[in-house]
Amino acid sequence: MWQRLLLGIIGQPAGSSFDPAASARRILAVLRARNREFYRDTAGLTWNIAMPVMMIVAFAFIFGDEPKDLLKVGLLGGDPGTLSQPATDQPGFLGLRHVDFIPVDDRNAGIIKIERHQLDLLLEPGDPSVYWVNDDSANGYLAERLLLGESALQAGTDGAALPQRQAVSGQALSYADWALPGVLAMNVMFGSLWGVGWVVVRYRKNGVLRRLKATPLTPFEFLTAQVISRLAVVLGSSSLVYAGAALFLDVPMRGSYLTLFLTYAAGALCMISLGLIVSSRLRTEELADGLLNLMSWPMLLLSGVWFSMEGTSAAAQALSQIMPLTHLVSAARAIMIDGAGLIDVLPQLVLLLVLAVALLTVASKLFRWE
Repeated sequence: MWQRLLLGIIGQPAGSSFDPAASARRILAVLRARNREFYRDTAGLTWNIAMPVMMIVAFAFIFGDEPKDLLKVGLLGGDPGTLSQPATDQPGFLGLRHVDFIPVDDRNAGIIKIERHQLDLLLEPGDPSVYWVNDDSANGYLAERLLLGESALQAGTDGAALPQRQAVSGQALSYADWALPGVLAMNVMFGSLWGVGWVVVRYRKNGVLRRLKATPLTPFEFLTAQVISRLAVVLGSSSLVYAGAALFLDVPMRGSYLTLFLTYAAGALCMISLGLIVSSRLRTEELADGLLNLMSWPMLLLSGVWFSMEGTSAAAQALSQIMPLTHLVSAARAIMIDGAGLIDVLPQLVLLLVLAVALLTVASKLFRWE
Protein backbone atom coordinates (compact mmCIF):
# COMPACT_ATOMS: atom_id res chain seq x y z
CA MET A 1 0.00 0.00 0.00
CA TRP A 2 2.72 2.48 1.00
CA GLN A 3 4.81 1.45 -2.04
CA ARG A 4 1.93 2.46 -4.34
CA LEU A 5 1.59 5.70 -2.40
CA LEU A 6 5.29 6.51 -2.88
CA LEU A 7 5.08 5.84 -6.61
CA GLY A 8 2.00 8.04 -6.89
CA ILE A 9 3.61 10.95 -5.04
CA ILE A 10 6.93 10.69 -6.85
CA GLY A 11 5.04 10.87 -10.13
CA GLN A 12 3.74 14.30 -9.13
CA PRO A 13 6.51 16.88 -9.81
CA ALA A 14 7.17 19.46 -7.15
CA GLY A 15 7.80 22.33 -9.57
CA SER A 16 9.47 25.64 -8.78
CA SER A 17 6.37 27.28 -7.30
CA PHE A 18 3.57 26.22 -5.02
CA ASP A 19 0.87 24.30 -6.91
CA PRO A 20 -2.36 24.03 -4.83
CA ALA A 21 -3.78 21.28 -7.05
CA ALA A 22 -0.65 19.11 -6.76
CA SER A 23 -0.51 19.72 -3.02
CA ALA A 24 -4.16 18.68 -2.65
CA ARG A 25 -3.50 15.50 -4.65
CA ARG A 26 -0.57 14.57 -2.41
CA ILE A 27 -2.65 15.18 0.75
CA LEU A 28 -5.46 13.07 -0.70
CA ALA A 29 -3.04 10.24 -1.54
CA VAL A 30 -1.70 10.10 2.06
CA LEU A 31 -5.24 10.42 3.41
CA ARG A 32 -6.46 7.44 1.39
CA ALA A 33 -3.49 5.31 2.40
CA ARG A 34 -3.96 6.10 6.09
CA ASN A 35 -7.70 5.36 5.99
CA ARG A 36 -7.15 2.05 4.22
CA GLU A 37 -4.59 1.08 6.83
CA PHE A 38 -7.11 1.81 9.58
CA TYR A 39 -10.22 0.06 8.28
CA ARG A 40 -8.28 -3.00 7.11
CA ASP A 41 -7.27 -3.56 10.75
CA THR A 42 -10.64 -5.09 11.64
CA ALA A 43 -9.61 -6.06 15.19
CA GLY A 44 -8.57 -2.50 16.06
CA LEU A 45 -11.63 -1.03 14.36
CA THR A 46 -13.97 -3.34 16.28
CA TRP A 47 -12.27 -2.61 19.59
CA ASN A 48 -12.43 1.17 19.06
CA ILE A 49 -16.21 0.94 18.71
CA ALA A 50 -17.10 -1.91 21.06
CA MET A 51 -15.02 -0.95 24.10
CA PRO A 52 -16.74 2.38 24.93
CA VAL A 53 -20.19 0.84 24.38
CA MET A 54 -19.36 -1.99 26.77
CA MET A 55 -18.15 0.51 29.36
CA ILE A 56 -21.39 2.50 29.18
CA VAL A 57 -23.51 -0.65 29.54
CA ALA A 58 -21.33 -1.75 32.47
CA PHE A 59 -21.84 1.60 34.21
CA ALA A 60 -25.59 1.30 33.74
CA PHE A 61 -25.49 -2.19 35.30
CA ILE A 62 -23.19 -1.29 38.21
CA PHE A 63 -24.68 2.08 39.10
CA GLY A 64 -28.28 1.38 38.09
CA ASP A 65 -29.53 1.04 41.67
CA GLU A 66 -30.99 3.85 43.75
CA PRO A 67 -28.50 6.32 45.29
CA LYS A 68 -26.97 5.59 48.67
CA ASP A 69 -28.45 7.05 51.83
CA LEU A 70 -25.71 9.68 52.16
CA LEU A 71 -27.39 13.10 52.32
CA LYS A 72 -25.99 15.89 50.14
CA VAL A 73 -27.07 19.42 51.03
CA GLY A 74 -26.11 22.41 48.93
CA LEU A 75 -25.43 25.60 50.89
CA LEU A 76 -25.86 28.84 48.93
CA GLY A 77 -23.06 31.24 49.74
CA GLY A 78 -21.43 28.64 51.96
CA ASP A 79 -17.82 29.21 52.96
CA PRO A 80 -15.75 26.09 52.13
CA GLY A 81 -13.44 26.89 55.02
CA THR A 82 -16.31 27.02 57.47
CA LEU A 83 -17.90 23.85 56.11
CA SER A 84 -14.63 21.98 56.53
CA GLN A 85 -14.75 22.52 60.30
CA PRO A 86 -15.95 19.65 62.52
CA ALA A 87 -19.73 19.24 62.66
CA THR A 88 -19.72 19.82 66.42
CA ASP A 89 -18.49 23.39 65.81
CA GLN A 90 -21.46 24.23 63.57
CA PRO A 91 -24.83 25.50 64.86
CA GLY A 92 -28.11 23.64 64.44
CA PHE A 93 -28.69 21.84 61.15
CA LEU A 94 -25.17 22.57 59.91
CA GLY A 95 -23.81 20.67 62.92
CA LEU A 96 -25.43 17.36 61.95
CA ARG A 97 -23.10 14.47 61.27
CA HIS A 98 -23.31 12.21 58.18
CA VAL A 99 -24.57 15.09 56.04
CA ASP A 100 -22.34 16.31 53.20
CA PHE A 101 -22.64 20.10 52.93
CA ILE A 102 -21.53 21.40 49.52
CA PRO A 103 -21.01 25.13 48.86
CA VAL A 104 -23.08 26.40 45.90
CA ASP A 105 -22.44 29.78 44.27
CA ASP A 106 -25.20 29.80 41.62
CA ARG A 107 -28.79 29.41 42.83
CA ASN A 108 -30.14 28.30 39.43
CA ALA A 109 -27.40 25.68 39.08
CA GLY A 110 -28.22 24.42 42.58
CA ILE A 111 -31.94 24.15 41.78
CA ILE A 112 -31.12 22.14 38.64
CA LYS A 113 -29.15 19.73 40.82
CA ILE A 114 -32.19 19.40 43.09
CA GLU A 115 -34.36 18.61 40.06
CA ARG A 116 -31.98 15.83 39.03
CA HIS A 117 -31.58 14.43 42.55
CA GLN A 118 -27.89 15.32 42.53
CA LEU A 119 -28.49 17.32 45.71
CA ASP A 120 -30.99 16.26 48.36
CA LEU A 121 -31.68 19.77 49.59
CA LEU A 122 -30.55 23.31 48.77
CA LEU A 123 -30.39 25.74 51.69
CA GLU A 124 -29.96 29.51 51.57
CA PRO A 125 -29.25 30.74 55.13
CA GLY A 126 -30.90 33.96 56.20
CA ASP A 127 -33.65 35.35 58.34
CA PRO A 128 -35.73 33.51 57.49
CA SER A 129 -33.79 30.79 55.64
CA VAL A 130 -35.09 29.41 52.33
CA TYR A 131 -34.66 25.86 51.12
CA TRP A 132 -35.49 23.90 47.97
CA VAL A 133 -36.40 20.22 48.02
CA ASN A 134 -37.61 17.72 45.41
CA ASP A 135 -40.92 16.14 46.42
CA ASP A 136 -39.97 12.96 44.53
CA SER A 137 -36.67 12.47 46.38
CA ALA A 138 -36.59 10.08 49.34
CA ASN A 139 -33.33 11.58 50.58
CA GLY A 140 -34.78 15.04 50.10
CA TYR A 141 -37.66 14.12 52.43
CA LEU A 142 -35.22 12.98 55.12
CA ALA A 143 -33.05 16.06 54.74
CA GLU A 144 -36.12 18.30 55.00
CA ARG A 145 -37.32 16.60 58.19
CA LEU A 146 -33.89 17.01 59.74
CA LEU A 147 -33.78 20.68 58.74
CA LEU A 148 -37.24 21.42 60.14
CA GLY A 149 -36.56 19.50 63.34
CA GLU A 150 -33.33 21.35 64.04
CA SER A 151 -34.93 24.68 63.04
CA ALA A 152 -37.85 24.06 65.44
CA LEU A 153 -35.44 23.41 68.28
CA GLN A 154 -33.53 26.58 67.47
CA ALA A 155 -36.76 28.58 67.17
CA GLY A 156 -37.81 27.42 70.64
CA THR A 157 -34.44 28.53 72.01
CA ASP A 158 -33.86 31.93 70.43
CA GLY A 159 -37.11 32.60 68.54
CA ALA A 160 -35.60 32.18 65.07
CA ALA A 161 -38.04 31.91 62.15
CA LEU A 162 -38.62 28.55 60.46
CA PRO A 163 -37.12 28.20 56.96
CA GLN A 164 -39.39 28.77 53.97
CA ARG A 165 -40.02 25.82 51.66
CA GLN A 166 -39.68 25.88 47.86
CA ALA A 167 -40.81 22.70 46.09
CA VAL A 168 -38.98 21.41 43.02
CA SER A 169 -39.84 18.53 40.69
CA GLY A 170 -37.74 16.47 38.32
CA GLN A 171 -36.49 12.96 37.57
CA ALA A 172 -33.22 11.59 38.85
CA LEU A 173 -30.18 11.62 36.55
CA SER A 174 -28.48 8.21 36.51
CA TYR A 175 -24.73 7.87 36.69
CA ALA A 176 -24.66 6.27 33.24
CA ASP A 177 -26.45 9.31 31.76
CA TRP A 178 -24.06 11.66 33.54
CA ALA A 179 -20.95 9.70 32.52
CA LEU A 180 -21.84 9.21 28.83
CA PRO A 181 -20.48 12.61 27.61
CA GLY A 182 -17.23 11.91 29.45
CA VAL A 183 -16.94 8.39 28.02
CA LEU A 184 -17.38 9.77 24.50
CA ALA A 185 -14.75 12.44 25.23
CA MET A 186 -12.42 9.74 26.58
CA ASN A 187 -12.89 7.79 23.34
CA VAL A 188 -12.03 10.94 21.36
CA MET A 189 -8.92 11.53 23.49
CA PHE A 190 -7.51 8.00 23.19
CA GLY A 191 -8.37 7.69 19.49
CA SER A 192 -6.79 11.04 18.70
CA LEU A 193 -3.62 10.73 20.76
CA TRP A 194 -2.71 7.16 19.85
CA GLY A 195 -4.12 7.39 16.33
CA VAL A 196 -1.45 9.90 15.32
CA GLY A 197 1.08 9.98 18.18
CA TRP A 198 1.85 6.27 18.12
CA VAL A 199 1.28 5.66 14.40
CA VAL A 200 3.57 8.43 13.12
CA VAL A 201 6.36 7.23 15.41
CA ARG A 202 5.89 3.75 13.96
CA TYR A 203 6.19 5.20 10.45
CA ARG A 204 9.46 6.85 11.43
CA LYS A 205 10.84 3.66 12.98
CA ASN A 206 9.85 1.51 9.99
CA GLY A 207 11.40 3.90 7.48
CA VAL A 208 8.14 5.04 5.89
CA LEU A 209 8.83 8.70 6.68
CA ARG A 210 12.36 8.42 5.26
CA ARG A 211 10.92 7.25 1.95
CA LEU A 212 8.24 9.93 1.96
CA LYS A 213 10.94 12.53 2.51
CA ALA A 214 12.35 11.68 -0.94
CA THR A 215 9.03 12.63 -2.57
CA PRO A 216 7.57 16.10 -3.25
CA LEU A 217 5.38 15.62 -0.16
CA THR A 218 5.92 18.42 2.38
CA PRO A 219 5.61 18.06 6.19
CA PHE A 220 2.56 20.36 6.12
CA GLU A 221 0.83 18.14 3.58
CA PHE A 222 1.66 14.99 5.49
CA LEU A 223 0.43 16.40 8.83
CA THR A 224 -2.70 17.80 7.20
CA ALA A 225 -3.58 14.37 5.82
CA GLN A 226 -3.01 12.80 9.24
CA VAL A 227 -5.28 15.35 10.92
CA ILE A 228 -8.11 14.93 8.40
CA SER A 229 -7.88 11.14 8.45
CA ARG A 230 -7.85 10.85 12.24
CA LEU A 231 -10.61 13.45 12.62
CA ALA A 232 -12.90 11.49 10.30
CA VAL A 233 -12.12 8.20 12.05
CA VAL A 234 -12.58 9.57 15.59
CA LEU A 235 -15.83 11.36 14.84
CA GLY A 236 -17.18 8.37 12.91
CA SER A 237 -16.36 5.88 15.67
CA SER A 238 -17.72 8.22 18.37
CA SER A 239 -20.97 8.56 16.41
CA LEU A 240 -21.29 4.78 16.32
CA VAL A 241 -20.56 4.61 20.06
CA TYR A 242 -23.28 7.17 20.74
CA ALA A 243 -25.71 5.27 18.51
CA GLY A 244 -24.91 2.06 20.38
CA ALA A 245 -25.44 3.74 23.75
CA ALA A 246 -28.74 5.22 22.58
CA LEU A 247 -29.80 1.74 21.42
CA PHE A 248 -29.10 0.10 24.78
CA LEU A 249 -29.92 3.02 27.10
CA ASP A 250 -32.38 5.87 27.26
CA VAL A 251 -29.63 8.49 27.08
CA PRO A 252 -30.54 12.17 27.52
CA MET A 253 -30.05 14.56 24.61
CA ARG A 254 -31.57 17.97 25.35
CA GLY A 255 -29.35 20.07 23.09
CA SER A 256 -28.55 20.21 19.39
CA TYR A 257 -26.81 17.31 17.66
CA LEU A 258 -24.97 19.78 15.43
CA THR A 259 -23.61 21.67 18.45
CA LEU A 260 -22.56 18.38 20.04
CA PHE A 261 -20.81 17.32 16.81
CA LEU A 262 -18.94 20.63 16.59
CA THR A 263 -17.89 20.30 20.22
CA TYR A 264 -16.39 16.85 19.77
CA ALA A 265 -14.79 17.95 16.48
CA ALA A 266 -13.05 20.84 18.25
CA GLY A 267 -11.93 18.50 21.04
CA ALA A 268 -10.65 15.94 18.54
CA LEU A 269 -8.64 18.58 16.65
CA CYS A 270 -7.04 19.68 19.92
CA MET A 271 -6.16 16.11 20.93
CA ILE A 272 -4.84 15.22 17.45
CA SER A 273 -2.58 18.28 17.51
CA LEU A 274 -1.30 17.24 20.93
CA GLY A 275 -0.57 13.75 19.60
CA LEU A 276 1.35 15.21 16.66
CA ILE A 277 3.64 17.09 19.04
CA VAL A 278 4.50 13.80 20.76
CA SER A 279 5.20 12.12 17.43
CA SER A 280 7.17 14.99 15.89
CA ARG A 281 10.63 13.60 16.72
CA LEU A 282 10.35 10.35 18.70
CA ARG A 283 11.84 7.18 17.21
CA THR A 284 10.39 4.36 19.34
CA GLU A 285 6.78 3.32 20.02
CA GLU A 286 7.66 2.48 23.63
CA LEU A 287 8.70 6.05 24.44
CA ALA A 288 5.69 7.43 22.58
CA ASP A 289 3.38 5.08 24.48
CA GLY A 290 4.86 6.22 27.80
CA LEU A 291 4.50 9.92 27.00
CA LEU A 292 0.95 9.48 25.74
CA ASN A 293 0.01 7.66 28.94
CA LEU A 294 1.72 10.37 30.98
CA MET A 295 -0.52 12.97 29.31
CA SER A 296 -3.78 11.04 29.05
CA TRP A 297 -4.20 9.56 32.53
CA PRO A 298 -3.98 12.84 34.48
CA MET A 299 -6.56 14.27 32.08
CA LEU A 300 -8.72 11.20 32.57
CA LEU A 301 -8.62 11.52 36.36
CA LEU A 302 -8.95 15.31 36.69
CA SER A 303 -11.29 16.26 33.85
CA GLY A 304 -14.61 15.11 35.32
CA VAL A 305 -14.96 12.00 33.16
CA TRP A 306 -15.72 9.58 35.99
CA PHE A 307 -16.64 11.89 38.87
CA SER A 308 -17.47 15.53 39.46
CA MET A 309 -14.62 17.80 40.51
CA GLU A 310 -16.94 19.56 42.96
CA GLY A 311 -15.72 19.03 46.48
CA THR A 312 -12.14 18.26 45.40
CA SER A 313 -9.20 20.38 46.52
CA ALA A 314 -8.66 23.85 45.08
CA ALA A 315 -5.35 22.70 43.58
CA ALA A 316 -7.03 19.80 41.76
CA GLN A 317 -9.76 22.06 40.39
CA ALA A 318 -7.19 24.62 39.21
CA LEU A 319 -5.11 21.89 37.54
CA SER A 320 -8.17 20.48 35.78
CA GLN A 321 -8.86 23.84 34.12
CA ILE A 322 -5.61 23.73 32.14
CA MET A 323 -6.51 20.36 30.61
CA PRO A 324 -8.35 20.42 27.25
CA LEU A 325 -10.35 17.31 28.13
CA THR A 326 -12.00 19.23 31.01
CA HIS A 327 -13.48 21.79 28.63
CA LEU A 328 -14.56 19.12 26.15
CA VAL A 329 -16.36 17.11 28.85
CA SER A 330 -18.03 20.15 30.44
CA ALA A 331 -19.27 21.46 27.06
CA ALA A 332 -20.58 18.07 25.92
CA ARG A 333 -22.27 17.45 29.28
CA ALA A 334 -23.90 20.90 29.16
CA ILE A 335 -25.29 20.18 25.68
CA MET A 336 -26.58 16.66 26.37
CA ILE A 337 -27.88 17.12 29.92
CA ASP A 338 -28.60 20.85 30.27
CA GLY A 339 -29.68 21.56 26.70
CA ALA A 340 -27.00 24.25 26.22
CA GLY A 341 -26.83 25.92 22.83
CA LEU A 342 -23.88 26.96 20.67
CA ILE A 343 -23.59 30.36 22.35
CA ASP A 344 -23.49 28.72 25.79
CA VAL A 345 -20.53 26.49 24.93
CA LEU A 346 -18.79 28.96 22.61
CA PRO A 347 -16.06 29.82 25.18
CA GLN A 348 -15.05 26.15 25.42
CA LEU A 349 -15.14 25.73 21.62
CA VAL A 350 -12.98 28.80 21.04
CA LEU A 351 -10.50 27.66 23.68
CA LEU A 352 -10.22 24.17 22.15
CA LEU A 353 -9.76 25.55 18.62
CA VAL A 354 -7.14 28.09 19.73
CA LEU A 355 -5.25 25.31 21.52
CA ALA A 356 -5.53 23.12 18.41
CA VAL A 357 -4.04 25.82 16.16
CA ALA A 358 -1.25 26.57 18.63
CA LEU A 359 -0.37 22.90 19.14
CA LEU A 360 -0.48 22.14 15.41
CA THR A 361 1.83 25.07 14.72
CA VAL A 362 4.31 23.78 17.29
CA ALA A 363 4.04 20.24 15.88
CA SER A 364 4.77 21.44 12.33
CA LYS A 365 7.86 23.33 13.56
CA LEU A 366 9.18 20.33 15.50
CA PHE A 367 8.39 17.64 12.90
CA ARG A 368 11.27 15.70 11.39
CA TRP A 369 11.11 12.96 8.78
CA GLU A 370 13.93 11.02 10.47
